[in-house]
Amino acid sequence: MSKGKKAVPKAIEKPAVFGPDLDIRVFKREATPWPSRAVSKLPRDITQRALSVGVKADEEERAGTYFQIDHSVVSRAVQRAFKGKVEIMSTGEALRKYPWTKKYWWKLVNPETDKYTALAKSRWDQGYFIRILKGQKVTFPLQACLFISSENLNQNPHNLIIAEPDSEAQIITGCTVHPNVQSGLHVGVSEFCVKRGAKLTFTMIHNWAQNFDVRPRTVALIEDDATFVSNYICLKPVKSLQMYPVAYCRGANSRVSFNGILYGTKNSYLDVGSKVVLQGKGSRGEVVSRAIATDRSQIYARGLLVGEHEDSRAHLECRGLLLSNESFIDSIPELVGKVKGTELSHEAAVGKIAEDQIQYLMARGFSESEAEALIIRGFMDVSIFGLPDVLKEEIKRMVDASIAGAL
Repeated sequence: MSKGKKAVPKAIEKPAVFGPDLDIRVFKREATPWPSRAVSKLPRDITQRALSVGVKADEEERAGTYFQIDHSVVSRAVQRAFKGKVEIMSTGEALRKYPWTKKYWWKLVNPETDKYTALAKSRWDQGYFIRILKGQKVTFPLQACLFISSENLNQNPHNLIIAEPDSEAQIITGCTVHPNVQSGLHVGVSEFCVKRGAKLTFTMIHNWAQNFDVRPRTVALIEDDATFVSNYICLKPVKSLQMYPVAYCRGANSRVSFNGILYGTKNSYLDVGSKVVLQGKGSRGEVVSRAIATDRSQIYARGLLVGEHEDSRAHLECRGLLLSNESFIDSIPELVGKVKGTELSHEAAVGKIAEDQIQYLMARGFSESEAEALIIRGFMDVSIFGLPDVLKEEIKRMVDASIAGAL
């Protein structure tokens, strides 16, 4: 190998266990650099697209911001009121500034898992480092945007998030593309460490394009008395999405909750799951998903609960709604009890909108399309996310706008 070239892991040809296999060689790596600037100074077509995934250009009611376009870190800043409570920077900067971060780097996600993790290891494109300092309660959400502006580009950010002991914060991450971009590959690696007594709520919103492929890879480690809430929303068409985040409830009385809303349209292929491993005494887990499939979309909704401690409990719930005869939903729950005393349960249901519900609403003055939209909005209720009111209302507006545009 020539000098200066990064070593390519052996797994670079290894397909993922789930989802369609991709030829990663067809995506380009060259990207025009973007200069640093305030998010509010970015072109309007970019800030409007960012807003569609919850990232505000004016940074109002946000504690801090990270914004990356293609392979360039454009902005990272913490609002004055939150300096000394939280840190935001690129992962490259964090590794240079804090040598101790290396003990977290590629320690939860295995780069040899599949070709996508191997690609992210060998062709790393920054990503964000967010650290909530010990004992700090960050009252406004932190926001991050991973944006792609170049057609058929491969972007591989690696994010590192650390919630120090007894801290509390909300993070909203929006991943999206320029309106002119139709294809590309995003491989986002994220490693979370939620330390003793901390509470971290992470909400990720995706708005990709019809021919775009997405492969997030996420692992979280949760310590004693800590809570991790992970929310995911995908409302727009995408060629293929495959993700299976994992949370290890290693600490005593650790908690994790995975919540997801999927809206499959056109020819989208969504293979989304969550895995919870209960390892600590009194650990608890929950996986709740809502999936809607229309047009010719395919959705695989997976969930895996693993009980490894006798005093542990978890529940998995998946509900699917079919809006066309050509769409498809497959709910795949798995429960693995490894010790006596663990309690694992699941419930799943897939079906169509009941005709009597439509007739009931129509009898009260709604048109058929209005009745259908009302039922779908109720089905995709964001209250399952447990968000603060301000953020809940923002995300509810995004869901409503997406439903209105699709129907």
